[in-house]
Amino acid sequence: MNILIKNGRVVDPANGYDGVQDVFIANGKIESLGTEPAGFTAELTIDASDQWVMPGFVDLSASLREPGYEHKATIASESKAAVSAGYTAVCCLPDTTPVLDTPSVAQLILDKAEEAGYAKVLPFGALTVGLEGHTLSEMFALKKAGCVAVSQAPKNNINSQVLRRALQYAKTHDLLVVLKPEDVLIKDRGCVHEGAISSRLGLAGIPVSAETVAIAQLIQLAEETGARVHLTGISSAKAVSMLARAQFANIAMTADVHAHQLHLTELDVGTFDANYHVSPPLRSASDRDALLAGVVEGILSVSSGHQPHEAEAKQAPFPSTEPGISSLETVLPLMLKLVDEKLLSLSQLVSSLAHGPSEILGLETGCLSVGAPADICIVKAKETWQIDEKNWLSRGMNTPYLGHQMKGRVTYTLVNGRLVFGK
Repeated sequence: MNILIKNGRVVDPANGYDGVQDVFIANGKIESLGTEPAGFTAELTIDASDQWVMPGFVDLSASLREPGYEHKATIASESKAAVSAGYTAVCCLPDTTPVLDTPSVAQLILDKAEEAGYAKVLPFGALTVGLEGHTLSEMFALKKAGCVAVSQAPKNNINSQVLRRALQYAKTHDLLVVLKPEDVLIKDRGCVHEGAISSRLGLAGIPVSAETVAIAQLIQLAEETGARVHLTGISSAKAVSMLARAQFANIAMTADVHAHQLHLTELDVGTFDANYHVSPPLRSASDRDALLAGVVEGILSVSSGHQPHEAEAKQAPFPSTEPGISSLETVLPLMLKLVDEKLLSLSQLVSSLAHGPSEILGLETGCLSVGAPADICIVKAKETWQIDEKNWLSRGMNTPYLGHQMKGRVTYTLVNGRLVFGK
């Protein structure tokens, strides 16, 4: 379908463009910006007046639950929620049942995503068989089956020797390795940030060293093996500093922070509301400020850390509940809040959600270049809406923002030039 998006403010930091411009789409790709191509006839015209036209977002960390946990969510439900939030591609973690450690499971997930017809789903193959941390998976076979990376996340139960061999193997096949930086022995049974709040509430704490010790090890191994490593879910100021030094030393290491970590802190845990039970834990205000600085400086990209759960998973004493927030649909308004507060520029928002993640994965998306896939979201920045069960598309209602008023909403999303969401 030939599509014309007219009168919108086009924001494309990859090409250094920010201004009102018409966008012409044909054959699933961006045909032209500004100038109507010869012989172009629009079959669909979208008037984006007073709206922002941006590259579709790419999520570096989400659990889609299917196969195996359909009582929590499905690929169809979560990819539909994704496009409603401006995401045109979502990376799914390998923590499914069966684990995503064979080409057949990868193909199942790709087939389910194609059948749903919403966002692109980019599988992360398991780094080790069964995610057990002992035997390396057939990484090359997973890559041929469509996996864009290999990952042990959301676990990090892998010893140094196996991890070193895994990075060497991944380097051989030019595969990105996605890891959650967490020393499981230091974490122990912790469920919140170790500090004054954990002491006051009587909850087992997770020290910052659980993250930084793991990062120190990974920096050394990445430098030695030359493997490309991405750390998902950074949560502390010390981690940002370590990553900045590693990147300055030209070590091939990137990282992301979950959007809610740029807003929430350990103080929010004070009500014992299990919706604030997340992994990594919500840390101090100074950690939150350092994470935001990391996004502003381009050290970190932003992911959703999407973890949908059924209601029962959060209905127990705080330490016994399952960690995670259903967060795809709150990322954009949370990021726009930072823009409104002048803590982040609009260009930095798009870079952290679209261009940065696309570069990390080696995708052609994340920009509005002529010839690029027409993965686009259109946003009405001033529209306000309230989060409730009627307008929430994810199966997981486990969000601390239920009932909150949000500002900024997606009006249209296109994937490969196909309209997959429109109000």
